[in-house]
Amino acid sequence: MAASGEITIRPMTKAEVGIAVDWAEREGWNPGLSDGDCYYAVDPQAFYAVLLEGRLIGSFSIMAYSDEFAFGGFYILEPECRGQGIGLAIQEQADRLAAPYNFGIDGVFEMQDRYADHGFIFSHRNIRYEGIGGGIRPPGLVEVGSVPFDDLVRYDARHFPIERPRFLRYWLAQPGATALAILEDGEIRGYGQVRPCRRGAKIGPLFADTPEIAERIHAGLAAAVPGQPLFLDVPEPNEAGVALAKRHGMVPVFGTARMYTKEIPPLPLDECYGVTSFETG
Repeated sequence: MAASGEITIRPMTKAEVGIAVDWAEREGWNPGLSDGDCYYAVDPQAFYAVLLEGRLIGSFSIMAYSDEFAFGGFYILEPECRGQGIGLAIQEQADRLAAPYNFGIDGVFEMQDRYADHGFIFSHRNIRYEGIGGGIRPPGLVEVGSVPFDDLVRYDARHFPIERPRFLRYWLAQPGATALAILEDGEIRGYGQVRPCRRGAKIGPLFADTPEIAERIHAGLAAAVPGQPLFLDVPEPNEAGVALAKRHGMVPVFGTARMYTKEIPPLPLDECYGVTSFETG
């Protein structure tokens, strides 16, 4: 069944980004309370509105981190508009806009074959685990705000396809968030953040040189949100990350397929214990 009426796609306003985040909550993605404000501040041109006869019915985002790399998310269409060919029109426009980049996504499993048909290359699965926050913060953790920012950017870029200083400045400053790191001889050995979400709190990112360091940072972040539902998105190839989640009684509740359009970045997934977010990589 084809859509009846004119479909237009244009950049979103900040207020419309808020609507897209509400849609993401409805879809069960549980966005952070300040995610929309953060994303818009990082890249106001990242979000696109899909309109049918002038009515907002869908969204998608392409956050460009550089001239070479971008990440997409918020691919949402109002339920009553699905199955009418609109989704294909959105995908084709997103493909054109993302063509200059190695473009990454975290797509839901049921859409994986469709994304592959559009040229995406499968990298790995990410599994969302849910547990409960609490416990005691271990000694030896420091607030990320006390770490030299340039050092943090370089450490983060070991675990992400490119340096993202602008993103980190806003991401780590989210209201209500706790960000912790471990240093050894002045060198960063791991860091992570937990932020308040529409339901409970979510850890992301969580990068660490060893499973022991990841365990200590996870414990510190969990202690910051006692009694709250706690979520951690673990790259499935990281067996130590999966074991960490299970050791803390966390259970899988959701998952995505990480895919790219041009090449799979050579990231050390064994040091990636928590994805920053499914919307921005």
